Amino acid sequence: MAMPEILAPAGGQEQLAAAVRCGAEAIYLGLPRFNARQNAANFDGAGLAQAARYCRARNVKLYVTVNTLVLDEEQLSLEETAEQIAQAGVYGVILQDMAALRLFQKRWPGLHRTASTQTAVHNRDGARFLQDAGFDSFVLARELTAEEMGDICAAVTIPAEAFVHGAHCMSLSGACYLSAMLGGRSGNRGLCAQPCRLNWRCGGRDYALSLKDMSLLAHMDELRQAGVHTLKIEGRMKRPEYVAAAVTACRKARAGEPYDQKTLEAVFSRSGFTDGYLTGQRDIAMFGHRTEADAASAGAVLGSLAALYRRETPLVPVDMVFSMTAQGSRLIVSDGKNELTVPGPLPETAHTRSLDEETAERSLKKPGTRNIM
Repeated sequence: MAMPEILAPAGGQEQLAAAVRCGAEAIYLGLPRFNARQNAANFDGAGLAQAARYCRARNVKLYVTVNTLVLDEEQLSLEETAEQIAQAGVYGVILQDMAALRLFQKRWPGLHRTASTQTAVHNRDGARFLQDAGFDSFVLARELTAEEMGDICAAVTIPAEAFVHGAHCMSLSGACYLSAMLGGRSGNRGLCAQPCRLNWRCGGRDYALSLKDMSLLAHMDELRQAGVHTLKIEGRMKRPEYVAAAVTACRKARAGEPYDQKTLEAVFSRSGFTDGYLTGQRDIAMFGHRTEADAASAGAVLGSLAALYRRETPLVPVDMVFSMTAQGSRLIVSDGKNELTVPGPLPETAHTRSLDEETAERSLKKPGTRNIM
């Protein structure tokens, strides 16, 4: 059975670098419009093109979210956004609205089309509908047990994604109207104000609508056996250290290695995590809220987490040949299939120490010391 890939969130450029450098095989991000996380930093047109080049150079898939509901008067703007996405050279798009699906099917059929979690796939018929509609993959609802996931995956031929770490929505997989009703900010339009995190009380219980974040990293074998193709991490509103911690822990868990649960909780949790939906243990233990102690614990781990993505992760081994004469310098780089020759400037007279073979070799062995996006 194939190893599932890790799909990580990027709310901005630093989160993108953190995800890639910590080993995610795929990234998802959003533009300013038609994006369910409008309040993230997000990417403009130039930023998207830059991100696409960065990911392609590292053999990482890049998905763009176009996952809000689209109004009739927004059709022209949707087409302009879709053109921008297609021209950037990304791998695929994540969609909710069927009008957006039809647009990408018709004009850019080569882009991979994933059905967003907002399509709320809770059963086999839902998955079959999305497959027949023309989606290439879909996100399973967060509220499913491992057995239910396996039943749905077996009913279709397109691959399924499952969230394995990050926030729970109190409503069914993001199909919530509480924020829209209370303040006119719809989550289905990318503007959820998260009113469920406020201190609602019920039967003497505080924070009665706030669920703990999920963490299913201890259940990798079950997810793989269920047929899950992609392990998705929630968190486009989170800081880069969170992304680094989640991707690193997910990679280790996928490989069957121990991961640092305490650091994962410290960087962000709501008094711990829950796996209640996956295991079918749907009880009061699933509820939690962000406390002052939770927030304070993050400060102790941010420095060590930032170190995880300070340098590039080696992905492709290369051979380098550097030569320098009085007439100029030259660097030849080859991965065995492709070769690039870069001419350099004329050498200058050394004032303190001349360049020798040992110094040149040491410098060439230090990739990742610059951001070369």
